[in-house]
Amino acid sequence: MAYLISFLFIGVAWYNHHYMFSLTKRVTKQIYWVNNFWILTMSMLPVSTAWAGRFINDVQPELFYFIIFTLWAWAYAALSYTIMRANRDDHPEIAQKIRRMSVYRMHASVWFWLIWAGVVALIFYWPPVSLVFTLIELIMMAILTPADSDRLFS
Repeated sequence: MAYLISFLFIGVAWYNHHYMFSLTKRVTKQIYWVNNFWILTMSMLPVSTAWAGRFINDVQPELFYFIIFTLWAWAYAALSYTIMRANRDDHPEIAQKIRRMSVYRMHASVWFWLIWAGVVALIFYWPPVSLVFTLIELIMMAILTPADSDRLFS
């Protein structure tokens, strides 16, 4: 189950990533480096998934898995914000589209991080809750993907 969730999560994230980059008119060095950090966090997912999938009822692997997904969420939110900020002066409509993206709104929400804190606490009582949280996040991202996200150009 951990493998399937991670595989689908990466697919949905990559899809949203391409949509965001197809919108942007300007790529800065800062965007380049924040994007590299996001890709680095994505590259750690197979290790954390393998460990969590093998020891699904153990706290340490599930906590590590959840920490990697947290780093991914922070990196993605930072990337979205950086792209939005780089385009807001010359192309405010692009910045607005990125600001309205469900993935950006979700990771910028106080509620998301409050629920996240609750999940961290619950991992010590029922470790698979990290997979459940990730699955719910994946489903929400997939359902709330913008209707025009399949277009290459805005």
